[in-house]
Amino acid sequence: MIDMGWYNNLNKPVFTPPSWVFAPAWTILYILIFLSLVIFWGSKTSESKTFGIILFIIQMILNLLWTPIFFYWHNMEFAFIIIILLVLAVIGTITAFYKISRIASLLLIPYILWLLFATYLNWGFLMIN
Repeated sequence: MIDMGWYNNLNKPVFTPPSWVFAPAWTILYILIFLSLVIFWGSKTSESKTFGIILFIIQMILNLLWTPIFFYWHNMEFAFIIIILLVLAVIGTITAFYKISRIASLLLIPYILWLLFATYLNWGFLMIN
């Protein structure tokens, strides 16, 4: 269970959306992320997909690590490091996917945009709390 009491008592950066926005946003993003993977995986090509799959797995692990680090451990510094690595891994994934399937890579654009916004929020929480 996420400690929303801790979160609700934090000073919030400008443009922090209301808490209810996150669940639908992430639902849409996860649909796009996995649709991208399915398209990438199913693309007929003679090129190796191994690097793209490795990057995808790395970014998903980093994605799944961020929430417990921020909300359970309340470690905004480590969460910020994780989200920076996550952004880099997603950029790498987009690049690798683009070489195989432009559609698969384009489906990840909303994800990277949201992550850049989340990086701003993480930095803001870190700076004002």
